[in-house]
Amino acid sequence: MSFSLVGKTAIVTGASTGIGLAIGKLFADAGANVMFVDSDEQALKQELGDQSDDSNIRYFVGDMRERLCVANLLSATIDAFDEIDILVNGARDVMMTDALDSSDESVAQLFEQNVLTSLRLAQHVANRMIRQKEEAGYEGHSAGTIINLSSIAARRTHPDLLAYSVASAALDQVTRSLALALAPHQIRVNSIAFGSVMSASVRATLKDNKELRTEVEDYTPLGRIAAPTELAETALFLASEASSFMTGEVITLDGGRTLLDSVSEPVY
Repeated sequence: MSFSLVGKTAIVTGASTGIGLAIGKLFADAGANVMFVDSDEQALKQELGDQSDDSNIRYFVGDMRERLCVANLLSATIDAFDEIDILVNGARDVMMTDALDSSDESVAQLFEQNVLTSLRLAQHVANRMIRQKEEAGYEGHSAGTIINLSSIAARRTHPDLLAYSVASAALDQVTRSLALALAPHQIRVNSIAFGSVMSASVRATLKDNKELRTEVEDYTPLGRIAAPTELAETALFLASEASSFMTGEVITLDGGRTLLDSVSEPVY
């Protein structure tokens, strides 16, 4: 089964650096038309260069929390490539939380960015995919696919990551609920829950903290931090026909980290 995306059009958010950028580039290499989306125009231009009409790469600058930006993104993608077949919700934030501070707004902020923004974009894209299917009289195995980027924080508990953990768990449930709702339309929805991947933010965090990097690697059975391209390859599998009978799944990509019991000595 081929991982080719020739003839497909993908939207990838959070695509100016790190994981989103790696996914977008791999999709483009696999033959897809790709709309890279981010709020950082300078970073997009630096990574992708000038846009040209004959390229399979475009970029869109905007804040997807704004509903008008979502509508403009879909219009820009249709104008450039005529259709939308793949959505990767890669834009996500990580914030530390004071779990005992009632004025801490991190839960609301991360729920808006990591959950509601992804849900709204998925809904708009799914409706477009449904119209495309109806107009084309499509009867194939997959009318489209949506991929959410989540985290193993949804299943692990850390007092300083309350907001991120709650948002990640909610996004996993969004994945399952949308998968069920969209299955009759042959639109697949899956999620990648990852552990430590060398994203731009992780790289910055670990740059001057060798002890933290060693700790993360020690708590990962495979003994290392993943490269963004490794997550991108999983996304490519989910976007391709190789996963045509898979929907509603949360795939764990963490080097075995969630297999560990943090208690050093068993007491049961």
